[in-house]
Amino acid sequence: MTPRTIPALIEKAKQTYADRPAIVDGSTTLTYTGLADAAAAAARAFLAGGVRSGDRVAIWAPNRWEFPVAVLGAQTIGATVVPLNTRYRGHEAREILDRSRATALVTVNGFLGTDYVQMLRDAGPLPEHLLTIVDLARETSDSALGSVIGWDEFLAKGREISDERFEAAKATVTPDTLADLLFTSGTTGKPKGVMSAQRQTIGVGDVWARGAKLTPEDRYAIVNPFFHGFGYKAGFIAAFTSGATIYPIPTYDPTQTLKLIQDEQITVLPGAPTIFTTLINHPDLKAYDLSSLRFAIAGAASVPESLFADMRDILGIDEVKGAYGLTECLVATTTRPGEDPAHVAKVVGPAVEGLEIRTVNAASDDTEPGEDGEVWIRGDAVMLGYFENPDATAEAIDENGWLHTGDVGFLDEHGCLKITDRIKDMFTVGGFNVYPAEVENTLAGHPGIVEAAVVGVSDARLGQVGKAFVVVRDDDLTPDTIAAWLKDRLANYKQPRAYVLVDSLPRNASGKVLKTDLRETSK
Repeated sequence: MTPRTIPALIEKAKQTYADRPAIVDGSTTLTYTGLADAAAAAARAFLAGGVRSGDRVAIWAPNRWEFPVAVLGAQTIGATVVPLNTRYRGHEAREILDRSRATALVTVNGFLGTDYVQMLRDAGPLPEHLLTIVDLARETSDSALGSVIGWDEFLAKGREISDERFEAAKATVTPDTLADLLFTSGTTGKPKGVMSAQRQTIGVGDVWARGAKLTPEDRYAIVNPFFHGFGYKAGFIAAFTSGATIYPIPTYDPTQTLKLIQDEQITVLPGAPTIFTTLINHPDLKAYDLSSLRFAIAGAASVPESLFADMRDILGIDEVKGAYGLTECLVATTTRPGEDPAHVAKVVGPAVEGLEIRTVNAASDDTEPGEDGEVWIRGDAVMLGYFENPDATAEAIDENGWLHTGDVGFLDEHGCLKITDRIKDMFTVGGFNVYPAEVENTLAGHPGIVEAAVVGVSDARLGQVGKAFVVVRDDDLTPDTIAAWLKDRLANYKQPRAYVLVDSLPRNASGKVLKTDLRETSK
């Protein structure tokens, strides 16, 4: 049986997998025994730095071995982890630190040339509740950085903590102890802190691991950011429930990823669809041996229909799956084992174990199979609520425990979910509702188009019309030729009235297209 607290999970992994590798990060390898020891050292260091059970610990860092160590260390003593997007600027990070009242921050000053500490200072005086700032990029403190301490020096202070005090802090942890606050991506509004208990975070990892059939023989390359649930709960937590080995990828580079797969015999590689399209289209793909790959998930509501077949036939991945989730319920569905890639491209599968899914109309009545409605989810993996925001929580979760996702979709005759769009992304053209994902999927069917994103823009006559931002692989394509191709494929009101050819679409670090940015550029 999978443990329901982080301290118990670490102890079981140590006893079960012992000298097997848990993390391989360049020249650094931590066995499961080493991971347990490192997490305990980090836990003691947090105690020495003033962190107490119930406090929040923020982590603002890329994928590297210290990230899961810091997460597990904080959670071992009952602290709540608050991951921060590495693309945040100072004011964005400051807002999350203030709202969570974090008492410690772990960061990597200088990652991709970014001075995170200085960005915070530029946003105003450091918060008084922030007692400790740890810089993973240096071993010791630097007087020029003031209150910032190096990682090794941070750990050294933890050795002052007695065993009695450490065990007392561990004893405060229960399955219902708050594990993390994951702030929503902000693509549809102001970020909100999504609360999950330790039992829920472990449960999500366990469900994902069993769906992927993870074993101690698996080598799991994690390109999804650790600050996002996909890289955290469906990433290293899932691996640690099953004894798999993780390979953190701090910045995605297609060539380096192909080399990693070949050199380390990677078996598991989930990611956003763009990860796989860049590998499939890589000019030197045939030069690399990818035969070790056995499992991958491309998680997104809008996926080109050919992608899953290409993942199997071109990349040679044995099993490919689709999945659906959101920060408020990270792993809600996955496609069924052995599913035909053509069907995987059309649906995101049935609800995972322990969850119920409905699609409902405006009257909150269940829709018929094949009929669009808002997706509602209920079960243990649904968030506890939004941190210190009871109004938003009540708006999202009704009195019967159903999470109203804001996503539009339908259930087919097999109970498999098809996501058609976000309610908040929908726009109305002359009284007719247009769901951008339908237009985007149709555009993606053009052989010369890599991907597209569609937003609604103001129109004096129709109220709103569509505007498409298109990434092409064929330089001969023009807005006129694309419009002519689409003319016979969608109803007139769904046709974008403007096309913009772009080199790439703006995305957040978890791979979501930032439609708010596209709307801003369209004003």
